[in-house]
Amino acid sequence: MKRSWVQKSFVCFLVFLMAMSMVQKPASAQGDIDVNANAAILVEASTGKVLYEKNSETALGIASMTKMMTEYLLLEAVNEGKVKWDQKYTVPTSVSNMSHNDGLSNVPLREEGTYNVKELYEAMAIESANAATLAIAEIVGGSEANFVKMMNKKAEELGLESYKFVNSSGLNNKDLAPYVDQLTGGPEEENVMSAKDTATLAYRLLNDFPEVLETSSIAKKLFAEGTEDEFPMDNWNYMLPELIRAYEGMDGLKTGTTDFAGACFTGTAERNGMRFITVVMDVKVDPGENSYDARFDETRKMLDYAFNNYTMQEVIPADYKIKGQKTLPVVKGKEKEVGIKAESALNMVVKNGEEKIYKPKFVVDKKKLNEDGKLTAPVKKGEKVGYVTLESKDKNDLGYLTDKGSSAAKSSVVTVEGVEKANWFVLSMRAVGGFFGDIWGSVTSTVKGWF
Repeated sequence: MKRSWVQKSFVCFLVFLMAMSMVQKPASAQGDIDVNANAAILVEASTGKVLYEKNSETALGIASMTKMMTEYLLLEAVNEGKVKWDQKYTVPTSVSNMSHNDGLSNVPLREEGTYNVKELYEAMAIESANAATLAIAEIVGGSEANFVKMMNKKAEELGLESYKFVNSSGLNNKDLAPYVDQLTGGPEEENVMSAKDTATLAYRLLNDFPEVLETSSIAKKLFAEGTEDEFPMDNWNYMLPELIRAYEGMDGLKTGTTDFAGACFTGTAERNGMRFITVVMDVKVDPGENSYDARFDETRKMLDYAFNNYTMQEVIPADYKIKGQKTLPVVKGKEKEVGIKAESALNMVVKNGEEKIYKPKFVVDKKKLNEDGKLTAPVKKGEKVGYVTLESKDKNDLGYLTDKGSSAAKSSVVTVEGVEKANWFVLSMRAVGGFFGDIWGSVTSTVKGWF
C-alpha cells in the first residue's frame, strides 16, 4: 500500500514536470538561439531593429569586413561626382608588387597597367583583393594614410562608437607595411569594430547605397575580361545561391579572416520583401572544422531563426486615431479642438505570437503647444503635431541600431482639418463668458460651503 502511494506520487510529480516544460515561456531575444562566436548580432535591415545580440558592443578584429567602409566612401565619392566609374588608374610598382603576393587575397595588377575604378571596385567586393583596395584608397583619398583619416571621420559621422581604422583593407599592418610609405597605427595593429558598429555600417551601406548588392551578389566574374590581365574571381561568400553553401536570398556582404580577428562574416539575405543583416565575429571553430563552414553555419542559424520567427506587419494603419487622444485642444480658434490621426501606416518586424506586447504611444511635439498644452490657431490641415510609435512591454527589448532606424518605426501625427483663428468679437465674447463663468463658479462654491 505504501509502495503504491509512493509510485502514484512519483508519477504525479513526473506529469507535473512535463506540464511545466510544455508551458510556453515569454520569448527572449537572447534565449532562442545561441551563436557560437565571440560576438554576433542580428537586425532587420529596413529599420535596424535588433533581434539578437551577443557581446555586440565590444571592439574586435574585423579583417576584410573593413572593406565595407572602403566601399561606402567610394560609392559616396561616385555619388557626389568626385570619382567616376570609368576613371583610369595606373598601377605603381608598390601596388603591383602587393597584388602578386600569393599570401594575400588579390587579383594581379600589372605594373604601369591601367584599370578603371569599376574593375578595381569589383575586385575588392568579389575577390576581396587587397591591392585593388589600396588602389581605391589612393583614388578616393590621395593616399592610404589620408584615406584612413576619412574612414575614421566617416565612422564618427555614422554614429559608430567602438572602432579604430588603421588601413583600408583589413590586413594586419605588418602585411601592409612593405607597400605603403606611411603606416597608421602600430606596426602590427589591425582594424577593430564592435559587432553593433559593423551591423550599423552594413545597415547604412545597404540603405544609403543599395546598389552595393549588385556587386556583392556576383558569385563569379572575370577581372579585366578580354584583356591580357584577365583573371577569374570567386566570391568568398559561399552562401550566395550559386555557390557551395547556398542560402536562399543571400546577396552580400563581406567575409573577413586574419589570425587576430578569426573567422568573421557580415551577411544579408532577403525573402518575400523582408531583409536581415547578420554579423558574426571570431567564430569558434571545432578541431578539424573549416573556418568558412563555421562562420556560415552560425550565419545560417541566425537567418533561419529570423525568417522562421519574424514577419513584417502593419501594426498601425494609415489614418489611425489614437485611443484617448483623438483630438488636441485649440485656443484662439473658431473651434476649440482639432482631430488628429497617424499620417501613414506603421510597419514593424514582429515576432510571431508577440503582436500584443506592443501598444501605440503618442508623443506630442511640445514646441507646437502653449504653456497650457494647447495648439494656437490658426492650425493648418495636415500640420504635424507629434508622432505615434510602438512601446514594447518586453523589458528585454533590444531597440534599434541608430536613431534613424528608430525614426523609421514612427508615424507622424497630423491634424485632420484646419482651424481658423476666431475674430476679435468671438474672442471677446469668450473672454466675457469666461469672466462671468469664473464668478459664477466662485459664487456656487461659496454657497455650497454654507451647507
